[in-house]
Amino acid sequence: MRSFFARLFVTALGFWIADQLLSGVWFDSVGSLLFAALLLGVANAIIRPVLFWLTLPITILTLGLFVFVLNGAMVLLVSRFLPSFHIDGLGTAVLASIVVGITGWIANGFIGKDKNGTTTTSR
Repeated sequence: MRSFFARLFVTALGFWIADQLLSGVWFDSVGSLLFAALLLGVANAIIRPVLFWLTLPITILTLGLFVFVLNGAMVLLVSRFLPSFHIDGLGTAVLASIVVGITGWIANGFIGKDKNGTTTTSR
């Protein structure tokens, strides 16, 4: 359970950094930032795998670069479902997804897996 909240916090941190760096991304409140992080996790778990398989030929033709567009589409989808989360367009959503991804990648160094395969926080 601690892992869930750690990943939720990391995604919210990534969204906050994107809000600070990109002029086309903003949140109305901290609560909407946390809810956007939760919705992105749900979208990435349910919708993204289906879209990934449907767009696999395009992804192969673009040598994997279409995955950036797919990730941006997930962020844009979350912003459409959450009226207090604003993104100017798909280009800004792609940049925001890159920021969130880099934040998660860096945080993954601090959140690892133990020998049982469960995710834990490193000391």
